[in-house]
Amino acid sequence: MHASDVMDAGHTGRVLMGGSAEGPLLYAGTGLSFWGGVDPFSGEVIDRHHPLSGSLLPGRVLAIPSGRGSCTGSSVMLEMLLNSHAPAALLLAEPDEILTLGVLVAQVLFGQAIPVLCLGREGFEQLAEGGWARIEDGVVRLYSQRPADGWRGTMASDAGALPEGLALDADDRALLDGRHGKAAQAAMQILLRMADLQGARELLDVTQAHIDGCIYTGPASLRFARQLVDWGARVRVPTTLNSISVDHRRWRELGVDKNFGEPASALGDAYMAMGAQLSYTCAPYLLESAPSLGEQVVWAESNAVVYANSVLGARTLKYPDYLDICIALTGRAPNVGSHRDEGRLATLRVDVELPARHDESLYPLLGYHIGSLCGSRIPVVVGLQALAPDSDALKAFGAAFATTSAAPMFHIAGVTPEAPDAATALGGQAPRQHLRITPADLISTWHELDRAEEAQVQLVSLGNPHFSASECATLVALLTGRSKHPDVALVITLGRAVQEQARAAGHVQALQDFGALLVNDTCWCMLGEPIIPPHCTTLITNSAKYAHYGPGLAGRQVHFGSLAACVEAACSGRGDGGVPAWLSEGVR
Repeated sequence: MHASDVMDAGHTGRVLMGGSAEGPLLYAGTGLSFWGGVDPFSGEVIDRHHPLSGSLLPGRVLAIPSGRGSCTGSSVMLEMLLNSHAPAALLLAEPDEILTLGVLVAQVLFGQAIPVLCLGREGFEQLAEGGWARIEDGVVRLYSQRPADGWRGTMASDAGALPEGLALDADDRALLDGRHGKAAQAAMQILLRMADLQGARELLDVTQAHIDGCIYTGPASLRFARQLVDWGARVRVPTTLNSISVDHRRWRELGVDKNFGEPASALGDAYMAMGAQLSYTCAPYLLESAPSLGEQVVWAESNAVVYANSVLGARTLKYPDYLDICIALTGRAPNVGSHRDEGRLATLRVDVELPARHDESLYPLLGYHIGSLCGSRIPVVVGLQALAPDSDALKAFGAAFATTSAAPMFHIAGVTPEAPDAATALGGQAPRQHLRITPADLISTWHELDRAEEAQVQLVSLGNPHFSASECATLVALLTGRSKHPDVALVITLGRAVQEQARAAGHVQALQDFGALLVNDTCWCMLGEPIIPPHCTTLITNSAKYAHYGPGLAGRQVHFGSLAACVEAACSGRGDGGVPAWLSEGVR
């Protein structure tokens, strides 16, 4: 190695996970969701909106400012670690609980890990020059090429000593000592390490949990759950389950390959064996068990977290998969972040200039655009009060916001419960940044979501997140008197509880008479062929979340539009509506 090969003296970071490693540096200034953004079985970045799209992660040092999007990123990280497709190390600008938790679980339960370092914004940006990166003792050094010194990295031998600075009560110590079984003991060990990384000094009681880890990402996800069951795991608080990867009752009937259907169904069974309720919905806020204002809960699934915090005023972090079940098994959570008053305040103000008219696609469009501006900052959005958005509009906004943002919540002045006005949402402080959004700004975002080149569509995708009973009613009204095109499939995902409400109202029969297929228990981010017709090359959706993830997950071109546009496509076979007139009018 020559002195000229060394590009800098090194950047010291906060060690989130120990060990040493080296490899070619892969840098991006945009956060990445591992779920829907990385193929766990090849390590390819499949987020077609991301600057690293098509890059391969195995053996490379990945530098991204943070994760974003789905809580299932931790499960994807675990999968990659256990099948040898993980990056060599992970370098961050700010701590990311989702990705770090995946590495922690792999180390504690299975003895596999990679170094994870947080360098801060300034140190992170200095990585942009690229080259070869070496991580050792919490320091990152860059080289113009691989040093020829025969150096070999080492994985941290274990997760290290448990933190000592956390205040624990007698029951916490009983859990930690194994007096409530091995599963609860392991859960408490993982919880305490994550709480320490988050800077918590104490734990708090939670009243309920919603588990996202029941999504089947591969053998590692089932291996993790079965290990807990074998150790006698039982939840200590009422616990609901997110969408799983198949319709639990009908996957065989729907033609799902048994090599996927059997383990995916078994994963749901494993969480049921731990005492969770049979709910299987990504919209738990539609259930009767939805939490109330101020209630401390542990929810995973990104759209559900954002809705719970923002619209219901309940309190939860954006919990990673696997930490969610660890907290459900202990009933305790770190008292940090959005569990606390100060962690719920906005630091960013976003003023929205509304178009003269609009349809309901404004809400997912705005959520997606605003989320992309926020990073991990909580915004207060000003300018929507006069629209009085209903729960469906807020659901669509929140799911889109959670797709592009790492923040656990948003405020809308005059609409959401903790923002009677912008000043209250900001805690009486001036915003650190003040942004303004115009209709012209939203046109480019529309094009980002509506990227399909083909006019013809073969599939209409509805229910991401799961359809509500009121959305079923609206859809029936739009379909009345119309006929479905014979070459177009219309598929709606929704929870069992909502489907029964829709059935009682006569809407299920009306939808089925039109030719719609209703699928329970799973959601679009997990669906593939044959529910997505094998001949389908292009689909249309009213979900900004699925318009983002669909091209990578389904491998299809995607049109984005309103519910009415989706109905028109179902009847005509065409989804090439383009930028709607209400958005383009008056914009030069």
